[in-house]
Amino acid sequence: MSFHYGHIKACVEHFGVKDAVLWFFALTRDLVKIKIELRELVRGFVMSEMIRSFIAFDIDNELVLRRFSEVQAMLLNAGADLKLVEPRNIHITMRFLGNISLSMVDPVHEEMKKVSFAPFSAEIRGLGAFPDLRYARVVWAGIRRGADELRNISNQLEPLLQGLGFKPDPKGFSPHLTLARVKTGRHKAELIQCIQDSADYEFGAIKADCLKLKKSVLTPRGPIYSSLREVRR
Repeated sequence: MSFHYGHIKACVEHFGVKDAVLWFFALTRDLVKIKIELRELVRGFVMSEMIRSFIAFDIDNELVLRRFSEVQAMLLNAGADLKLVEPRNIHITMRFLGNISLSMVDPVHEEMKKVSFAPFSAEIRGLGAFPDLRYARVVWAGIRRGADELRNISNQLEPLLQGLGFKPDPKGFSPHLTLARVKTGRHKAELIQCIQDSADYEFGAIKADCLKLKKSVLTPRGPIYSSLREVRR
């Protein structure tokens, strides 16, 4: 809204200088408030249309899932202060995308289709920690056989995603599955020993034949994952 000299003059003549000034400032304040509320409304709408997402291989082998639970129980028995990942939420993350718009779902899927790979077996074996055992923040299960195939898929995905405007992955790709996050240093020595004792623990193998674009909804009880798109070989 804009005010011309004639408008201001008419207000002064009708209300008097003092009341006209007070009215003008009150109106301006209300307009600023409305502008802020509209901005927040638009921001809320935009965020509601955003999806926290990532590309991954799911774990469908029941034996492997059961062994995840067994190892997680062993880690807890060490007395460490951990936040465990729900076994059915454990996956092989190929690329975390962050928040994307609904309109980006299909373009990402189209780029995923360009990745060349044949079904392969991924052997899950051994425990480790990020960034290292001494400063463990994440406890992970490693991947032996199949790691090269996963790296090849990652190497194909990265430039395709950057072509859509995604920034390079700052962490790079390291084949693993997150089992737990370390909350504090409680019983740190016992946790380290437990991880070292399980350096060759055999979880089993999965068939990697379906690359999925996943949606993550964060809740107080943990994330809820669902599949948006998939590329099956």
